Amino acid sequence: MSLWVDRYRPRELGKLDYHKTQASQLINLCAQGDFPHLMFYGPSGAGKKTRIMCLLRELYGTGVERLRNEVMNFTTPSNRKVDIMTVSSNYHIEVNPSDAGIYDRVVITDMIKQIAQTQQIDPSGQREFKTIVLSEVDDLTKDAQHALRRTMEKYVATCRLILCVNSTSRVIPAVKSRCLGIRVSAPTNEQIVGILNAICKKENLHIPSEMATKIAEKSDRNLRRAILMLEACKVQQYPFTVNQDVPEIDWQVFLKETANQIIQEQSPQKLEAVRERLYELLSQGVPADIIFRGLVENLVKNCDMSIKTQTLNYAGLYEHRMQQGSKHIFHLEAFVAQFMALYKRFLNQASVMDLDDF
Repeated sequence: MSLWVDRYRPRELGKLDYHKTQASQLINLCAQGDFPHLMFYGPSGAGKKTRIMCLLRELYGTGVERLRNEVMNFTTPSNRKVDIMTVSSNYHIEVNPSDAGIYDRVVITDMIKQIAQTQQIDPSGQREFKTIVLSEVDDLTKDAQHALRRTMEKYVATCRLILCVNSTSRVIPAVKSRCLGIRVSAPTNEQIVGILNAICKKENLHIPSEMATKIAEKSDRNLRRAILMLEACKVQQYPFTVNQDVPEIDWQVFLKETANQIIQEQSPQKLEAVRERLYELLSQGVPADIIFRGLVENLVKNCDMSIKTQTLNYAGLYEHRMQQGSKHIFHLEAFVAQFMALYKRFLNQASVMDLDDF
């Protein structure tokens, strides 16, 4: 039994719930003979992957939905074996090369070479080229992105690339200039409320408008998160009530508890414990930038006004360093250590002032 977020995912461009003008433009793009490389960009949960799958269906027909999971094996120059999980059909392959870490350049060059060297021979496929969908391209190393630029030019005759990114600022200009950029902005709260009402109608459920609005606001304009919250509320309690609590996502609760621990104690032992909790979040697949943002928000809420500006300045510094580097945990831990030092100094100054007053 599938989750609602998968069961009610649109399968065709014409059935998308929002950005309908953009959907019609994509349909026209598929009808043209010269199909370019594409780059879909926008915030998490905005619907980039949904639009990519609808676009592939428009290009190749229903056969693109017959998916299979495969493991591709790659060998690095140092003879290290790298295994990457892929999702593919007869017409396309979807892969996240950043899963290979520092070996993502090997995945990019070898995988595209393997796929591009096989011609599309199925006449019902409608197209003479295959499509490669690359996720989280903005997390690739600079070497991998330069390798991607070279392979895009070399194998343009037999394959097309569709890149999926959250932020184009971390993609090199050489790659951006070779793609048609398509921005998928986050849906508005009103659009999310409309989609939640439509899902409840299909499930024969009644949801109060106040509760749908509460879920939309709490989801932070992330449609995937909003649908998951709705299903969690259904499991928790039905019939819905106006004052029903919307459960928070587990990793958000975990991150809030981590921030509280940082506020409560500033010591090397606590820093080590916080590092383990951050490792846990990263190992569960929570993006590092989401962890960083959530950590900063929770710390700023709980600290004194006099150090909020300094906290945000340090957050900007260490987040920038994190985007430039490859080991996210180093920069997350460095920010936590810097905040602990800042907060410890503030507490010492406050205690000295209290003694002076006494």
